[in-house]
Amino acid sequence: MVLKPTRRVGAALSSAVLGLALLAGCGSDNVNCGIDQCTVTIDREVNASASVLGIDAKFVSADANTVTLDVAGEQVTLTKGQQAAQVAGLQVSLDSITNDTVSFQVSRN
Repeated sequence: MVLKPTRRVGAALSSAVLGLALLAGCGSDNVNCGIDQCTVTIDREVNASASVLGIDAKFVSADANTVTLDVAGEQVTLTKGQQAAQVAGLQVSLDSITNDTVSFQVSRN
């Protein structure tokens, strides 16, 4: 019976490490992830990009209400308030556009 608590601690540590690995897989400093949804904020400049949920998202262009991103090699145009676009098995929607940044959400279907 002494091994039982040790197994529980081992299982708990394994679960914690797996959870951190999944969240770390969401990307970098500009990516904030939950279980299966991430919010990405990138600079509003041509070379800005982020890795999130196993895909790369790159800034292409933007105006006051619309942003065009290259998501997993596919260009997608998102508009504020528009329903999420389906790209590479994920849903991508626009959160906000400022003079300096673009913020969007990526979630699993």
